[in-house]
Amino acid sequence: MDLSFNEDDRLFQQEVRDWLVDAWPQEMRDKQARSAQGRLSKEDLVAWQKRLAEKGWAATNWPAEHGGAKFTPTQSYLFDLERARVGAPGVIPFGMTMVAPVIMKFGTEQQKSHFLPQILNSDIWFCQGYSEPGSGSDLASLNTKAEDKGDHYLVNGVKTWTTLAQYADWMFCLVRTSQESIRQLGISFILIDMKTPGIEVRPIVTLDQPGEGFQEINMVYFEDVKVPKENLVGEEGKGWTCAKYLLEFERGNAYSPALKGAMAHLKEVAQAQPSSTGGTYWESDDFKRRFNDVEVQILSMEYTELRILGALSAGQNVGPESSMLKTRGTELQQAVTELALEVTGTYASPLDQSTPFPGDNFQAVGPVEANGSAQEYFNTRKVSIYAGSNEIQRNIMSKLVLGL
Repeated sequence: MDLSFNEDDRLFQQEVRDWLVDAWPQEMRDKQARSAQGRLSKEDLVAWQKRLAEKGWAATNWPAEHGGAKFTPTQSYLFDLERARVGAPGVIPFGMTMVAPVIMKFGTEQQKSHFLPQILNSDIWFCQGYSEPGSGSDLASLNTKAEDKGDHYLVNGVKTWTTLAQYADWMFCLVRTSQESIRQLGISFILIDMKTPGIEVRPIVTLDQPGEGFQEINMVYFEDVKVPKENLVGEEGKGWTCAKYLLEFERGNAYSPALKGAMAHLKEVAQAQPSSTGGTYWESDDFKRRFNDVEVQILSMEYTELRILGALSAGQNVGPESSMLKTRGTELQQAVTELALEVTGTYASPLDQSTPFPGDNFQAVGPVEANGSAQEYFNTRKVSIYAGSNEIQRNIMSKLVLGL
């Protein structure tokens, strides 16, 4: 297996690096540094995504016919690597990398022409309506009902853990359109305008929420919500096929670029932060051993992702290997935040740690590097659960990869 990048790839990497100097300026890096967990407003994120769209780099996984970036899998990897190096955010995934591929594959021409350009330019914001109270990872047990009323569906039910629903213009939603003996049947995939009467969004307060008011996940209630029939994607009762296809994109992302960036930053912090036993954390043999162990695992993850890049370059889908990436990548995310929490120690305890700048009327609690480490630790506890828990992913791998 040849893991070296060719000259064209290196030139592209330098182009990305040069572009980011202006596209992600110091002003935005400072603003991100001030916020616990590096949270940015919807307006900031949309402005960034529009800048990506102007460059033609917003939709790295879209085909050229729909305005995609025309990136090869290797270019997508290098783009993520350089973006993570400077801390620039990715795109909000629900529209660009999740529902858009489903619309491309299963949607009507009218749906493609209406939704894809707006998603590409970040003119509309999607959220995901999959999980329901009491269902856990058993997505097929969903009970949100869409009753056929001729020219529209009447939707009633509840969705939970809905990320950024309070900002969303639209939701892609799994609903039950019929009761079948096989639960995966009778599920349909529909698009719901979040301004439709009968929709209520309620926040779910979590431990990682900073005092600055950031809100991430929500409950969404539907009471007699009218959804036009033309918002059905694919065939009625075949939503499970759409759902599985979407999850390949949700689970199949590269993790190692962001993980390598986080470890490089953590090493700098450990070299500067005093430990309780004297010296710095980096001078602690025990900490360095655990740091190196995680770093080696990330390197192994990177080589696995590069191997999959080769398959993608040959025109193959990610397939069940996406479960392997999701499982290992989320476990390593948790391992990195555990190391960061240890280094920042008691300074990680306060949850409102927005970094003060000149003119601010408060003092920092501990070093700047402690900013957001507790929130990030709490937040990453969920990564091994969403998009299908890692236990479910191992079941998928045992069946589809190992043939057990």
